[in-house]
Amino acid sequence: MKILLVGNGAREHALARALHLDPAVTELHAANGNPGIGRLATLHTVDQNDGIAVAALAANVKADLVVVGPEAPLVAGVADAVREIGIPVFGPSAEAALLEGSKAFAKEVMEAAQVPTAAPRVCRDAATLAAALAEFGAPYVVKDDGLAAGKGVVVTNDLTEATAHGAAILDAGGTVVIEEFLDGPEVSLFCICDGRTVKPLQPAQDFKRAYDGDAGLNTGGMGAYTPLPWAPEGLVDEVVRTVAQPTVDEMGRRGTPFVGVLYCGLAMTSRGVRVVEFNARFGDPETQSVLSRLETPLAGVLLAAAEGRLHELPDLEWSDDASVTVVLASHGYPESARSGDVITGTDEAEAVEGAHVLHAGTALNDAGELVSAGGRVLSVVGRGATLAAAREVAYEALGRIGLEGSHHRSDIALAASEGRTPTGAIPGGAA
Repeated sequence: MKILLVGNGAREHALARALHLDPAVTELHAANGNPGIGRLATLHTVDQNDGIAVAALAANVKADLVVVGPEAPLVAGVADAVREIGIPVFGPSAEAALLEGSKAFAKEVMEAAQVPTAAPRVCRDAATLAAALAEFGAPYVVKDDGLAAGKGVVVTNDLTEATAHGAAILDAGGTVVIEEFLDGPEVSLFCICDGRTVKPLQPAQDFKRAYDGDAGLNTGGMGAYTPLPWAPEGLVDEVVRTVAQPTVDEMGRRGTPFVGVLYCGLAMTSRGVRVVEFNARFGDPETQSVLSRLETPLAGVLLAAAEGRLHELPDLEWSDDASVTVVLASHGYPESARSGDVITGTDEAEAVEGAHVLHAGTALNDAGELVSAGGRVLSVVGRGATLAAAREVAYEALGRIGLEGSHHRSDIALAASEGRTPTGAIPGGAA
């Protein structure tokens, strides 16, 4: 099977690694990839948001399957362009990707499907913004309706800060969604969908704030782990029954079948499971940990979803190991991201038993050295028999990597590894 993977982050590197390990994959191509993905796939330079260009590349490499990783190409309709030339594609249409592209649309779908979620108010001017903030009160949850690269949400007790964030979105021509605050830790559950059938992966938890103890600004995610020993028994079945399947059914009723990954961002509230947000693709950094535990070959699952055959597959198989992912961020992230700093020690990190390193914001300089080229630079993944063992592997490997001015969280999966129910995830989601 020949596969074209679209994207260049650590999520895509995790997908590339899983596909590379699948014996059914004979050729792996990537647009545009990164130096890490380049070790596993043939890289091609193309505008990944240009559906016509991606479709032409897929035809040129004779791809049997195209896998679209990031949200921006999906919302831009890249999957539609590939489907139009008859190549199976794993990723929703532009219309279906609005589940992530517009929070207001997602809320509308959830209401129609009777999916439990936070009550929303959609605001298009300063007056409705002020009224919504007054209605819900603190803590204030203020979201950019559109895509915001993980930084579109502010959760704060400060009315001035909440108002300023909402005003900035409005001033930029956007729409604001104000939501009720959801208490309790967050859970991420990815569900593979073919428009009718839903197959869940294993749940994970990520860490949105930049620094230990959930201090600092929201980020795209500073680490993740799976499994969740504190999660209630039957959680996955409950989420499929009450959230994922009703949503997929509703999208089908609307004539916009959802094919790809439905990322269910959930809050485990005192009133039960509530949806914080939907995404239309694998999440980063949870994917890095979840896929490291998947034992079922990935390519056949994604192709079956693309071709509407998920019902033919047995349940997915998983390792009993735990997996912990720690993100190494560049100097200044998330306020800024310094590029060009030399990265050392990645091979030494991967020499740690149970560890592997996934590239995100990396590049090669003119001297052929690996350098930083973004905010979140690397994801270091550790596997072990327990969460504590996986943490030890991940942090030992991370300690072998050098990147001037970099930072990372030291408390990823700490509470769970000590048998405590974590409170670390910030309700409000990544946006």
